[in-house]
Amino acid sequence: MNLFESSENYLEIIYLIQQKKGSCRSVDIINKLGFTKSSISKAVSILKNEGFLILDENKQIILTEKGVFRAKYVYERHTVISEFFQLIDVPEDVADGDACRIEHDISDLAFEKFKSFVVKLKDYKEKK
Repeated sequence: MNLFESSENYLEIIYLIQQKKGSCRSVDIINKLGFTKSSISKAVSILKNEGFLILDENKQIILTEKGVFRAKYVYERHTVISEFFQLIDVPEDVADGDACRIEHDISDLAFEKFKSFVVKLKDYKEKK
């Protein structure tokens, strides 16, 4: 299924919050993104209906296997692209912002080539 950029961003944020805190609630997303409770509720509902997450009895947001897979997929893209920009001396905040936009649109083939290039560039810079 093709997700909208915003849905992928929510999955990535939920994943990162869970990695840091061990759990995630809507308020954690609100605190991270600064969006309204209704916006977060709508996004969570969409992701739940698509099978990317569940809500437990305590309103904890839990990524399903499908949700974790997609979140890791998006996060890897973000990380590699941001790292590339930082390797060519783009400031971290700019690199992260640009990576966030690019990560959703780059093809799998182009990303794999890009990732391979980043590994080579890192190796080259480390040997200098």
